[in-house]
Amino acid sequence: MSLKGIFTAIAKVRRDVFTEVARFAYEDSPNYNTLEEIPYKIVPGEIASHRESIFLERAIVGERIRLAMGLPLRRISEHAPIPAGIDEKSLTNTIYKPPFVNIIKFACNSCPDNVYKTTDICRGCLARPCVEVCPKKAVSMVNGKSFIDQDLCIKCGRCKAVCPYDAIAKLERPCARACGMDAIESDKYGRASIDYDKCVSCGVCISSCPFGAIADKSQIFQLINEIKSGSRVIAEIAPAFAGQFGPKVTPEKLKAALLELGFFDVVEVAIGADLCTIEEAEDYMKNVPEKLDFMATSCCPSWSVMAKKLFPEFADNISMAMTPMVFTARFIKQRYKDSKVVFIGPCVSKKLEATRKTVKSHVDYVLTFEEVMGMFEAKNIVLEEMEPADNMSFGTGAGRGFAVSGGVANAVVDVVKKIDPNREIPIDQADGLKECRNMLMLAKAGKRNGYLLEGMACPGGCVAGTGTIQPVNKSTATVNNYKKKAEKQVANESKYAEMLSKLDESWFDEWELEVE
Repeated sequence: MSLKGIFTAIAKVRRDVFTEVARFAYEDSPNYNTLEEIPYKIVPGEIASHRESIFLERAIVGERIRLAMGLPLRRISEHAPIPAGIDEKSLTNTIYKPPFVNIIKFACNSCPDNVYKTTDICRGCLARPCVEVCPKKAVSMVNGKSFIDQDLCIKCGRCKAVCPYDAIAKLERPCARACGMDAIESDKYGRASIDYDKCVSCGVCISSCPFGAIADKSQIFQLINEIKSGSRVIAEIAPAFAGQFGPKVTPEKLKAALLELGFFDVVEVAIGADLCTIEEAEDYMKNVPEKLDFMATSCCPSWSVMAKKLFPEFADNISMAMTPMVFTARFIKQRYKDSKVVFIGPCVSKKLEATRKTVKSHVDYVLTFEEVMGMFEAKNIVLEEMEPADNMSFGTGAGRGFAVSGGVANAVVDVVKKIDPNREIPIDQADGLKECRNMLMLAKAGKRNGYLLEGMACPGGCVAGTGTIQPVNKSTATVNNYKKKAEKQVANESKYAEMLSKLDESWFDEWELEVE
């Protein structure tokens, strides 16, 4: 179960860390030694509020500060101050060094994984079905209550299934249960450990850990330094932004707030989503079923990486269309020469995507909504009170709909229907990597021939990304409402649609004139 949208103590610490790192970065001549003071500011006083020791609470905050500055975790066995390893190169390099998702070992509770235990709900019934069905005689009655011998238990779950009182609980490590790649294991001390050969950086484990032991790296410090240096930094913002910063924060107020942070301009990624839609529609019509049994969308990096890792035979079935983030970034780079582009969105896996050779020359920084909120708070910007900026909404309803589950596939189908009204396109969609794997297993069995498949790593779609702020259901409703307000609803109705086929400089020149 994800904790996204619930403002827990963990969420507060995350927000406080992003805010304090941003505040530190905005200083004229930041003294790295003062980073040691931030844990005391975030965790004041003498008595721990949430863990057994206030020193432990501060140590965990210290690791979060390092990750928020794009630095690696410190070794537990070695003494090192928070700023250890900071140098000019590490803080000006805009490319992340993996791993992106990290476990702070001493924050991990060493949760039991795949263990069946009898709870106090047990009534000691006479039927004792739990005892009767156990194939290894691991269940017995002790002091009138069911008892499970862990040395004999083979984790089959039969006892739990037959208990009439639901008195037997299955304990699982929440992060491992949430991981659709089975990438989370236990180390020799029982703490969570990530197998990075399997991990696709979806970040679902981050928002599933109830102890706040998992965190991702950020580029807040590097981005603020870039803005302070005088560079032309352009923000491209993902469609899931609708409602993330408060119900009264319109797109125009959000744009004004981003300009106040120092961004030179703000562009809606829905533009790129429209062009991605058109290209995927053309790919589907050209290739399915003549060349490919089915086609899958490409906009979620974790989904496409998972598919290629676990189902390499389907590599060609994943659309080769650029993602909306990359489409939009390429436009910006052509419009603004020598500019820097930061993608602002809900997603941790976009940080992984930005490191690809074909992407890193276009996208310089990736920040989540949560990280940008820290920047707003560091600068004391009250978004509701901002004077609205000019309209930044150039995308269609289809492009905006990419943010919710099913939005990508439906957008592609709508374009195909415009071109060929008689063509039927069966679609299947899955959100959450476990469900995505099941969908591809059906495709492997030949049960999805002719289909368009949409996969999303986060249950609920992009609006459920680790870097979002508000609850998923609320975000979905807000995005759908924002989608309806678009002047055009189908992607190939976009005024930029005709430019997709023009790959020379004149195409970008025309796009520039249209926008301005």
